[in-house]
Amino acid sequence: MLEIRNLNVHYGVIHALKDISLTVNDGEIVTLIGANGAGKTTTLRTISGLKKVTSGEIILDGKQIEHLSAPQRVSMGLSQVPEGRRIFPEMSVFENLEMGAFLRTDKSEIRRDMEMVYDRFPILGDRKKQMAGTLSGGEQQMLAMGRALMSRPKILLMDEPSMGLAPLLVREIFDIIKSINEGGTTVLLVEQNASMALSIADRGYVIETGSIVLSGTGEELAKSSEVQKAYLGGE
Repeated sequence: MLEIRNLNVHYGVIHALKDISLTVNDGEIVTLIGANGAGKTTTLRTISGLKKVTSGEIILDGKQIEHLSAPQRVSMGLSQVPEGRRIFPEMSVFENLEMGAFLRTDKSEIRRDMEMVYDRFPILGDRKKQMAGTLSGGEQQMLAMGRALMSRPKILLMDEPSMGLAPLLVREIFDIIKSINEGGTTVLLVEQNASMALSIADRGYVIETGSIVLSGTGEELAKSSEVQKAYLGGE
């Protein structure tokens, strides 16, 4: 589904991503874990087309996309739930969801997908006319996920979905990510909560200072002494 080959990205003179390579197969949940500033968000922003590639390739469904604009990538089936949610606070829940379908013209299908989002997130259906900025953190995260689903993505990039949420809500958000994946959407997940991310991931990569230093199945990484020491609070 998605392949990154020898990706290099700079912020001015700072070499943010150094020869990163990773793959996400159709139907998988793959997680990218690492400390703050390791390059996780930069990786997602580069895949989405929000950050320019210095060198390397991004291949989606067999097609090279690193030269394409962000909207072109969305139209090819790539969608991102950004860090910090980035919902439109002055717009209603319904209008936010509509924005997720901004590249689509199939009105009856859009209506159907809107109902699908309300089925998945009943609270959004209850609050469809409410201003998005008045929702709680957890509800805003659900709205950001629902908005991304409105573009009918083949692959969903998720950046820190559990950030700032109460532990009970974190579990709910991860259950939702799992059910979205079981519904046929491939997921690339960036997450600081390494134990939760690895518990639902098929595979994972560990990124440190812009380089991939470890990869394996979710189970292998969760058992790795290096990962336990650095990210899971182990000795």
